[in-house]
Amino acid sequence: MDLNKIDHIGIAVENLEEASVFYRNVLGLELIGTDEVPSQKVRVAMFKIGESKIELLEPTSPDSSIAKFLEKNGQGIHHIAYGVTDVDGAVIELIEKEVRMIDKEPRPGASGSKIAFVHPKASGRVLTELCEH
Repeated sequence: MDLNKIDHIGIAVENLEEASVFYRNVLGLELIGTDEVPSQKVRVAMFKIGESKIELLEPTSPDSSIAKFLEKNGQGIHHIAYGVTDVDGAVIELIEKEVRMIDKEPRPGASGSKIAFVHPKASGRVLTELCEH
C-alpha cells in the first residue's frame, strides 16, 4: 500500500460556519472550499495547512454518523485520513491482510475523492480513512 501523506484530519463540528471562524480568522488557514456529501449526510469545509488539510464535518441529518459522533463525544477529532495513490488496491490489500474494514470497496468522498474507512477496532480505536484524489 502506498501511503504518501497525511491527507487530512477530520473534525466533527456542530456548526460549520461558527467553527470555520477559528480556523480562518484566528489560525489564518486558507479555506480551500466547502462541499456537501449527501451519501454521508455531511457538509464539509476544507482548510489548507502545508501539504495537509483540516476537514470540518457538520451533519446534515440527525441520523448521520457525524451527528451520532457529536451526540456521543461532542465536537472534536473524528478521523485521520492518509493519502494513497490507489484506494481500490489499498482496500484489497487490507482485506487480504484480514483487516476489518467499514468499506469493503471505495465510495465517493468530498471534492471528488475516492475514500474507504478502516474500522477503528482494527486500528487502535482510531477511525482511519484512505483517500485518493
